[in-house]
Amino acid sequence: MKFPFFKRTLRPPDRWIMFTVLALSLFGILMVYDSSVAIAVRDFGNQYYYAREQIKWLALGYVALVICSFVDYRAWKTVALPLLLGTIVLLITVFFPGVGIEALGAHRWINFGVFVLQPAELAKFTLVIYLSAWFSHQERGRFFSFLLLLAMVVGLVIIEPDLGTSVIIVSIAVILYFASGAPLTHFAMLLPTLALALLGLAIVSPYRAARLTTFLHPNTDIQGAGYHIHQALLGLGSGGWFGVGVGMSRQKYEYLPEANTDSIFAIIGEEFGFIGSLAVILTFLFLVWRGFRVARRAPDRFGTMLALGVTAWIAMQTIINLSAMVALLPLTGVPLPFISYGGSSLIIMLAAVGILLSVSRKAQR
Repeated sequence: MKFPFFKRTLRPPDRWIMFTVLALSLFGILMVYDSSVAIAVRDFGNQYYYAREQIKWLALGYVALVICSFVDYRAWKTVALPLLLGTIVLLITVFFPGVGIEALGAHRWINFGVFVLQPAELAKFTLVIYLSAWFSHQERGRFFSFLLLLAMVVGLVIIEPDLGTSVIIVSIAVILYFASGAPLTHFAMLLPTLALALLGLAIVSPYRAARLTTFLHPNTDIQGAGYHIHQALLGLGSGGWFGVGVGMSRQKYEYLPEANTDSIFAIIGEEFGFIGSLAVILTFLFLVWRGFRVARRAPDRFGTMLALGVTAWIAMQTIINLSAMVALLPLTGVPLPFISYGGSSLIIMLAAVGILLSVSRKAQR
């Protein structure tokens, strides 16, 4: 079997996707520095610490993006199964003492010595590739096989625990499954089952139950369980139409938890106001539209599913993060793509964008 790799003559990729991701990630550097000044000085005595780390990861991410954009996307079909099996092994490895890293009761990271990896982020990447390869051809009777695979991957992520990432993985998988031509009866069975499962997971875990209660009654415990969302809404509300100005946020001085990661949009809203926040949202919408355009014009079914999976990943993660910041969903700990601080998420998502660009090279113009 031939393994398609680099081609001597390549059409240019979708430049709009490339420039939009570049703009978002460079804006992310600014916001990571801005939102992390106080905690960087507190923890490391260096106000540039988090921005410097983000720049390193962004550079590695762009290397991954460039490589993946030049590799023929059809090559990923041949390695889909090994990638999935390797990811499952890594998801199990996070629980091994001495290798997995435990922080605040969660086992989400693996220490490789020179770098730390969050396998749950890799699971999004590999599941998009594997499901795209699987669903690129018609097949009857795969509903229960699909559920078994999803339960295995999501189950390992949930027990870390990481419910937010689990929701994104399920969303991507369901979108790809029904885009492959699954009957609506499966959809009717699957949605209530997933909703009940999420509700059950929220109820049986004390901290998830507290988040759900806070979501339903945000003003009942402002100094306790409701503190985080209250401060996020306070930051967004204080921005007004045009914001308090770049670098002038008050919430970043350790009032807003996770200001440089999951809650970074609240800082954006405070400093840039409604107009600036709307510009960020419209930029994401434009990126998602271009991604769907690539999926629609892909030359084969695998390319369509691959582009759809990457775009759905970006869209769902953005929706969940922004919805949590404006109290439309409970807080889930999901980072804002390309902007929030974090190495694994940034590098892996940029690699996925590289695959999207590879598909765009062969898409109909």
